[in-house]
Amino acid sequence: MSSNEPQIIRTEYSDLMKKSYIDYAMSVIIARALPDVRDGLKPVQRRTLYDMHELGIRYDRPYRKCARIVGDTMGKYHPHGDSSIYEALVVMAQEFKKGMILVDGHGNFGSIEGDGAAAMRYTEARLTKFTQEAYLADLDKNVIDFGPNFDETEKEPLVLPVRVPNLLINGAEGIAVGMATSIPTHNLSEVIDAVQAYMKNDEISTKQLMRYVKGPDFPTGGIVVNKDELLQIYETGQGKIKIRGKVEVEELKGGKKQLVITEIPYTMIGSGIGKFLNDVAGLVEAKKTTDIVDISNQSSKEGIRIVLELKKGADAENLKNMLYKKTRLEDTFGVNMLAVAGGRPETLGLKAIIEHHVDFQFELMTRKYKTMLAKELERKEVQEGLIKACNVIDLIIEILRGSKSVKDARECLVHGVTEPIQFKSSISRKMAAMLRFTERQATAILEMRLYKLIGLEIEALRKEHEETLKHIAKYEDILNHYDSMAQVIIEELDAIKKEYGRKRRTAIENAEEAVFEEKKIEEQEVVFLMDRFGYAKTVDVSVYERNKEAADHENRYVVHCMNTGKICIFTDTGKMHQVKVLDLPYGKFRDKGMPIDNLSNYASSKEQIVMVCDGEQMRFAKLLFATKQGMVKRVEGTEFQVAKRTIAATKLQEEDALILVQVVTENQQVVLQTKGGYFLRFAAAEIPEKKKGAVGVRGIKLQKKDELEQVYLFEEGKEAIGIYKEKEVALHRLRAAKRDGVGTKR
Repeated sequence: MSSNEPQIIRTEYSDLMKKSYIDYAMSVIIARALPDVRDGLKPVQRRTLYDMHELGIRYDRPYRKCARIVGDTMGKYHPHGDSSIYEALVVMAQEFKKGMILVDGHGNFGSIEGDGAAAMRYTEARLTKFTQEAYLADLDKNVIDFGPNFDETEKEPLVLPVRVPNLLINGAEGIAVGMATSIPTHNLSEVIDAVQAYMKNDEISTKQLMRYVKGPDFPTGGIVVNKDELLQIYETGQGKIKIRGKVEVEELKGGKKQLVITEIPYTMIGSGIGKFLNDVAGLVEAKKTTDIVDISNQSSKEGIRIVLELKKGADAENLKNMLYKKTRLEDTFGVNMLAVAGGRPETLGLKAIIEHHVDFQFELMTRKYKTMLAKELERKEVQEGLIKACNVIDLIIEILRGSKSVKDARECLVHGVTEPIQFKSSISRKMAAMLRFTERQATAILEMRLYKLIGLEIEALRKEHEETLKHIAKYEDILNHYDSMAQVIIEELDAIKKEYGRKRRTAIENAEEAVFEEKKIEEQEVVFLMDRFGYAKTVDVSVYERNKEAADHENRYVVHCMNTGKICIFTDTGKMHQVKVLDLPYGKFRDKGMPIDNLSNYASSKEQIVMVCDGEQMRFAKLLFATKQGMVKRVEGTEFQVAKRTIAATKLQEEDALILVQVVTENQQVVLQTKGGYFLRFAAAEIPEKKKGAVGVRGIKLQKKDELEQVYLFEEGKEAIGIYKEKEVALHRLRAAKRDGVGTKR
């Protein structure tokens, strides 16, 4: 085979797909969705902050358009679309989402109620002072590694030199492939105290660390109510935190009260507030409570204020518990502290996160002080060279005047080469031959200006040399002694805490389970009405009696039932849907009602109603089922006493449909009528009892292309009339036969 001919490499398709998907998954996990445990940032956040730093958009400089920041970040470092970059930028500027904001936004950056930020062409941003000092300092001191960007035209930081455990302070949320992270925010001062405690004693337990980190500190405040479960969560890195909004009771004039919600659970940020208001309105409409008179959202830039005005004499404490029990005012925050540690995703507890952070700080400090020590040693070398040169300045000047080139002068200063240089005396030549300056010292001497020979300048040089020696001793001490470096880190953390620390916003406590005592509804009989358009309602029996004629004429279904019961709806697809009577609108006869589709799983576009009945009455009866293909059965009503909203009421054969469900008794007569005009009369007792999951038995032998159209039930010995093709048929005069016959033609 020629070397130029293409080679076919055979690969198992499933192996190729598996490898490709794993590569994709790891790319999403490491390069997009999960934060790094060291700086607590996802790649998009890290790149955006670094780009703002490179553009010089500092806290003490003017704001710049977000479109410029996003475009520059996308072009240089993050080629994944502008929306993801802008969304990350916006979140870093939202005080209600982050423990400490990293970006100072100017313009509309959205609201806690779910309003989105304005387009990036309108908004502006710059770094905060906190970000500049705690996240981006010392980038010039070789403290972190840089790597090539996506097209290898730029260098980008692989991690930022963050001084505080950002993973805990600002938390993180991200969905990767096959895994997700959800880390709550924490208080800056508490986290710094915990880091310092760990540095003083690395054997400290999670329980001891929690003397400092009491629990999560959400920017929206609220109350964490499962304090005793937090230790388990922080040890394992997984669990559920229960949070409640803060509700205050305010007294009004006239003995009235109002509930005021001043803090919301962190999980309610966004559309959750609107949903909460709708849920409260729904509770009032469903008559779960009649004590709430008015709901108003008075929230502003100053903070959350949702007011529920109560009736006089209302039980405020019971209503508060109802809000916790029935709405998202008490919610669960799922904790899964997953981050990239050592290049792989790992679920970390509180101590493990702090441990990784402290290791990272020591690495940063080691690299920082090594860089600074190297600079000071260079400075010392130069200073010593200049001081030595000042002591023999006449000889230096003679060398310079006698040299034909800079190269000759340098060779003499460094190696003592005197041949190409003219000296005034042999003594000078001998002394010059003894000079042994270093290359760096020689360069400094050659570049030295004459004013440096002034006495005061020489004195200043000596003092500067003393300072340099002090710095070198200090840096060597820090690099050579753990305690010295630890003290430096602790002092820096103290300075950050002093300037940026603030009080905790979220309360931590053990609260009892919210118990809401629903007022017992007075049981009464009502009448269920549903018109031919599917609009349903209930009315009082007296209202129905006054409007009986109109009600029977205008409505397709009229069912007497109890307001505490359920209405059962059977459809042609063989399903039974249940609706609580209390969920139906109750009121005046002329009220429109509500579409039954909105109250149940019934879909009018896909199925037709066969029967509507009262679930309570049905329990004491047997139901007759009949289908288009002539199948019949009787089923005990108790089989339909279920909690589910929708169940399969019967089993249907292919292309069959349910045409009748009706209460039947043993002594009744059944007449089956087909579309082709065949009538078959037999006793109801001949129909066997079956389970709801059975198909049933054949009731009538159908002719080709014929189907069952109507089923009549009547009492033996009583007159019964049926209609077929607009003609009356005396059903009671039909010859009694057996089930599964052909019937008589009409």
